Amino acid sequence: MPQLDFDALWDYQHLDQTEAAFRQLLPQAERTHDRSYYLQLLTQIARTQGLQRNFAEAHKTLDQVKDQLRPELMLPTIRYLLERGRVFNSSGQPTEAQTWFQQAWELARIHEEAAFFAVDAAHMLAIVASSFEDKIAWNIKALQYAEEATDERAHAWCGSLYNNLGWTYHDQGEYERALEYFQKALQWQQAHGTAREIRIARWCIGRTLRSLQRTAEALALQQELLAEWEKSGEEQDGYVFEELAECLLILGRTSESQPYFAQAYDKLCQDPWLVAQEKERLHRLKQLSQEKTL
Repeated sequence: MPQLDFDALWDYQHLDQTEAAFRQLLPQAERTHDRSYYLQLLTQIARTQGLQRNFAEAHKTLDQVKDQLRPELMLPTIRYLLERGRVFNSSGQPTEAQTWFQQAWELARIHEEAAFFAVDAAHMLAIVASSFEDKIAWNIKALQYAEEATDERAHAWCGSLYNNLGWTYHDQGEYERALEYFQKALQWQQAHGTAREIRIARWCIGRTLRSLQRTAEALALQQELLAEWEKSGEEQDGYVFEELAECLLILGRTSESQPYFAQAYDKLCQDPWLVAQEKERLHRLKQLSQEKTL
């Protein structure tokens, strides 16, 4: 009986459900005596724990993996290194995380069957890099690796990496360059992605248009996205509401912006990462949703 591809079970919008789905597979995985599959599954349980900010539990799960690793278990070792690094990064220790991602990169890039994880390691090294130049260099290295990969999964990183480069340039204030990469990301998603991924790519373009002070264009795009999201029936994450509110505020339409600020706050305050990392942003959303207008 073939084993289930647990990576296909990932649902980043419902991390608790993803963890539960992974745990349901554990007993059977242990019975099959396929240590590689079992240990890789454990690394992904640790990842769900880290993303839910249960850092101590994530490290405990990874300790279980560490105790069972052997030199011949290459893929579990790479995934262990990646997830240990991600837990350190999510818990605010990027310097510590960097050493783990570097080890994952060095191991993965010498094994053709690990190309997907080599790109993953390079993209994480870009995330934890301390300088703009290093962030760009690692993202470009990851993108080149993905573009040249014969492995379909590794090649599929391209859309995410165009997006990452867009945000790196955006954070640096280079908005025109950011827009170029977000447009590349959109083209990629239109060719390869889901409807949701296409909407997210368009949202990034809209966000950058606002940064470029092309506010009317940004507002029109976000209004289109809201209509599409409502039509899709999918759960909204709050970011479209936030952009609608910010654009309306810039355009002097304060009273129209307030309901969107309120909806943005209601959604985004449920995100554990934002609660931990973006307290001022959330406070601002709440405040602007309640301010009295003349």
